[in-house]
Amino acid sequence: MKIQLAYGKKGLLVQLPKTNVVKVMAMKETSIEPDPYIALTKTLLQPVGIERTLFDMAKEKKSACILMCDITRPVPNKIILPPILKTLHAAGLDHDHILLLIATGMHRPNLDEELVELVGKDIARNYRVENHYSRDQVSHGHLGKTSRGTDVWIDQRYLDADLKMATGFIEPHLMAGFSGGRKLIVPGIAGMETMKSMHGPHLLAHPNAREGVIFGNPFHEEALEIAKMAGVDFIVNVSLDEKRNITGIFSGDLEKAHEQGVSFVRDCVRDTVPEPVDVVLTTGGGYPLDTTWYQAIKGLTAAMPVVKEGGTIIIASECSRGLGSEDFQKLVHEYGDLELFMTRIMSGEVFVPDQWQLQEYVKVARKAKVFVVSDGMTKLQKERAFLDWAPSVEEAFQSMEKKYGPEFTTAVIPKGPYILADIE
Repeated sequence: MKIQLAYGKKGLLVQLPKTNVVKVMAMKETSIEPDPYIALTKTLLQPVGIERTLFDMAKEKKSACILMCDITRPVPNKIILPPILKTLHAAGLDHDHILLLIATGMHRPNLDEELVELVGKDIARNYRVENHYSRDQVSHGHLGKTSRGTDVWIDQRYLDADLKMATGFIEPHLMAGFSGGRKLIVPGIAGMETMKSMHGPHLLAHPNAREGVIFGNPFHEEALEIAKMAGVDFIVNVSLDEKRNITGIFSGDLEKAHEQGVSFVRDCVRDTVPEPVDVVLTTGGGYPLDTTWYQAIKGLTAAMPVVKEGGTIIIASECSRGLGSEDFQKLVHEYGDLELFMTRIMSGEVFVPDQWQLQEYVKVARKAKVFVVSDGMTKLQKERAFLDWAPSVEEAFQSMEKKYGPEFTTAVIPKGPYILADIE
């Protein structure tokens, strides 16, 4: 059977033996917004959990900061931002008093042509579009400590704004349960000292810090507390289908609008198989998420619930930018043993930016063997990344038959981390 996988910008068509495929896991078919601009404008006038409209809120303000995701997220900013900006202008805010702040978290900044790709030519040319830099300590304001003792440092530009807004989209997330809402604050615009706690090894080792879990998830609870400390006046989150069309818009209160969006998205993206399978074929989600191995790991963690103990996960991810950041590359190159790495980070002996993603990979590697199919990673990178590889998905499947026998079972997740895979 032929299956189209999300891979880079163009996708990857693979041929698999139909007898082995238990299920191709996918989102439910959901109606799309026929006119997103009108639909979004309506939500600004009728927000969830807030009695006042965005226009009424903005009339009393002299400045605004709008948080937005970076280039690694397929957020339709060119659709979301225009009605928001139009509303702010109508309320009396001019261009010079509106800041579009890219919530990069710990990621690299988005510059030059990437800004145009992110927001479009007109917005990139006419507005201040700036990046968050988590390692620049002096650019953050200190808000105290959370109830768990996390030191809270947040980008001062956001704290200085009279009107504080966050945009984004809601999808399953390997640590936070679901993205969106509070996540634009942390890790979005949090300082390094805050991230040492939020991405600390013990918090991420909690069994509820995973995809699809909100209640009882310590990452979610801590992020929400920090977001409330920083203040969020209004959010605009969207949901997307497999073709990245907008299927829902959730605007208004930080908690209530996000909760409504999570409920909607959970129903759309959850798919199940009757029992764990021998082999899961997944992806890094396609462009822009699969540009690095760092991000592609999300496709592996998403597959974990449906693979057997001792099974195999095959991931197709282009990784056009290789492994990822210099910090992550250094981790992959320096540690020849994953358990030694875990011992050191759990003891507090070391803390290196991006170690959390390697920790997530260890969760996968402890349960299943990992094969990667990637045109962007070099042979040396694959050799050092604690995995096996194959030149094609088809060749990887041939080795599965040798390992498990001709009747091995397979689940396919063409959209990787965008699907909430589970057992019935």
